[in-house]
Amino acid sequence: MSILILGSGQLARMMALAAYPLGLEVAAVDVNTLKVVNPITKAVSSVSLDQAIASAQAISVEFEHIPQDLLDKVNASGKLKPSIESIMAGADRVKEKRLLSDLDIANCAYNIITHVDQLDSAIENLGEKLIIKASRDGYDGYGQWRLARAAELFELKAQLSQLDLDKVPLVAEKMLQFDRELSLVGVRDHKGNISFYPLAENLHHQGQLSVSIAPAPKVDEKLMSQAQSIFTKLAEKLNYVGVLAVEFFQIDEQLLVNEIAPRVHNSGHWSMQGADTCQFDNHIRAIAGLPLGSTDVVSLTAMINIVGYDDFSRELLSIPGSHLHWYDKAVRPKRKMGHLNVCADNYAALGQKLLNLAAYLPEEHFPLLKKEANRLLSV
Repeated sequence: MSILILGSGQLARMMALAAYPLGLEVAAVDVNTLKVVNPITKAVSSVSLDQAIASAQAISVEFEHIPQDLLDKVNASGKLKPSIESIMAGADRVKEKRLLSDLDIANCAYNIITHVDQLDSAIENLGEKLIIKASRDGYDGYGQWRLARAAELFELKAQLSQLDLDKVPLVAEKMLQFDRELSLVGVRDHKGNISFYPLAENLHHQGQLSVSIAPAPKVDEKLMSQAQSIFTKLAEKLNYVGVLAVEFFQIDEQLLVNEIAPRVHNSGHWSMQGADTCQFDNHIRAIAGLPLGSTDVVSLTAMINIVGYDDFSRELLSIPGSHLHWYDKAVRPKRKMGHLNVCADNYAALGQKLLNLAAYLPEEHFPLLKKEANRLLSV
């Protein structure tokens, strides 16, 4: 069986590495050139895009920002998993917000902005502290603006007036004082069976995921049930097949959906060492029609993103329970170069291992590592 992945970055690479032991062949599409490539070596194939689509038994995506003409072409094959509606909802915040509203799923209060002057009414409706997001092509903190007080509005309007808001509207959200950020990664197969990983707690730096802890501390059955119920509503509405991630803000005992990601997700990378079957394996199983693997936790795990940096000693691998996943990319600012998974038996032990890890990793590039280590020591 052969699988085609739209996108040829690290997520396609990790899906391919999970697929090969299952006896499945994987090719990827560079969405910029439309060339078919090897997801590991990036070598360009002699196979054309049309041939790759025709020969694939299943087609999936590694990210949601797929050019529309390519997405439509692949969707016409009847092989796209998850559905085109899922991918488009993840790619467009306006569609995403409408999906959440249709399902009566709690999320951040918002206004849709198609002209900068609508920001005045957004302040009246939501307050003067706003997070403003491009409805398309925003990720890792890109395509976002913050309004801390109304006095900054004039300058922000001047900046945003350069954008074509008819083509790409903005979503203005009320800036929330939340307790923490959580995410739920789950997988649904073509028969409608759903398996959940535990909630992960996520810490961000400059809009980009820095550290995930799974299972998240201080999660009771009520909170987990709330997250699973939201996931199930979304997955069933979208007739979803594959891995889906739902990101939340927690405020007291309520979860508000921040965004959805119709694909394998950065906050699920911990599962490569921490779960019986990792998210990449389960996504491949789901789209290939194979039985889902167990999502049982085998180890408490911290995932640490390595961003825009590669000059560290591999001696950090001497720390028991540490695992490096390197993406083989050229260094540039804010680029995810790889990640580390660190496993331990309890939160205090995990905190100590992160302190040991911090000895090898400069605070300039890993600004949350020591803080999170000390927090875990007191859980």
